[in-house]
Amino acid sequence: MAHSIVVGAGMVGLATAWHLQEHGVEVTVLDRTGVAAGSSWGNAGWLTPSKTIPLADPSLWTYGPKALIDPDAALHVPFRMDPKLWGFLARFAAHGTTRAWDRTMAALTPIDKLALECFDELTDGGVDSWTREGPFVVGFAAEAHARGFLREIDGVIRHGQDALLERLDSPQELAPMLSDAVTVAYRLEGQRFLEPAPFVQALADAVVARGATLRTGAEVASVSGGSSGGSSASVTLASGERLSADSVVIATGAWMPKLARKLGVRMPVQAGRGYSFTVETAQEAKHPVYLPMQRIACTPYQGRFRIAGTMEFRGPDEPSQPRRIQAIINQARQMFRDIDLDVRQDEWVGSRPVTPDGLPLIGATRAPGVYVAGGHGMWGIVLGPATGKMLAEQIVTGKIHPAIAAFDPLR
Repeated sequence: MAHSIVVGAGMVGLATAWHLQEHGVEVTVLDRTGVAAGSSWGNAGWLTPSKTIPLADPSLWTYGPKALIDPDAALHVPFRMDPKLWGFLARFAAHGTTRAWDRTMAALTPIDKLALECFDELTDGGVDSWTREGPFVVGFAAEAHARGFLREIDGVIRHGQDALLERLDSPQELAPMLSDAVTVAYRLEGQRFLEPAPFVQALADAVVARGATLRTGAEVASVSGGSSGGSSASVTLASGERLSADSVVIATGAWMPKLARKLGVRMPVQAGRGYSFTVETAQEAKHPVYLPMQRIACTPYQGRFRIAGTMEFRGPDEPSQPRRIQAIINQARQMFRDIDLDVRQDEWVGSRPVTPDGLPLIGATRAPGVYVAGGHGMWGIVLGPATGKMLAEQIVTGKIHPAIAAFDPLR
């Protein structure tokens, strides 16, 4: 029986492991911390293909400079001498054009259109968890504030996706925590959401129940490819232990370059850190809420309301910055009512893996038998199952699914 080692126990790594098992492959999953310990645990849990779009767009050129001097802006870059970070930001900003947005959107659309059915495949296959349908409530303080969001939705539709959008007269009927400052609102249908940590844990449980070995506290120091002579790919742990397999998948999110760069994956992956917390609401939150101008995404979470935001370009292992939580609070206060934003639980920071061109890295490295799956930016949850399915197919059959052809990690 073929054997694969998957490095990383987040949504992407575990989905890859599950689909490798579908092909009859024996799997070992390694993670230095634990299940959903990276960017999977505390994100908003949105399964929104029609919002899985390029991060860089033309508005970056007006919003970005203002954000650099606004301590409450969702985009945050620390002022310090860091040539690597500023080089990444220059490449990222270069994609903030209409032409680049369309090119990236065209590449994302095929996998976006497969995303939800790939979740159904996991749950139909025994992953004991759930996803919930929308609607998503999208709110603005003024008519002019909605223009950018509506332009994005038009772009998504133009590229072939469905995005069912309807104007709301009384958004508080669906989202009673919205204040009267929200004067313009829409409902977005055809999307789903989930509680990410329980779902990823259920996926881990399913992978183990199907025979996989899951080792946490196993930090991988290096990965090596096989050879034409038939030697196996291998990983070496920080402890010095060496493990061999027919294939190795690096799915370590924002930490990918540490293992993949020497294997030919030169595309930068920068941590774009997001923050979240949960609060109580006077009435139970039943639907996700999106505030595009504030870059705030909210989701019902275990009887509470998770509020998430910020794109902080900082190292993935740097300490949490409480000022980023305060920035979300300051942006949210006017838009909500009957919420005590000063009484919070579940404060969290997670490092999203962002590429400068807005496309994931999925496929083979230069090292025989070694593959990568990551670089999804904000979209690792929604695209994780589809990524795992298509990468597993490539590993086992050698065929590259058209939906991931544009995500060549050696580009």
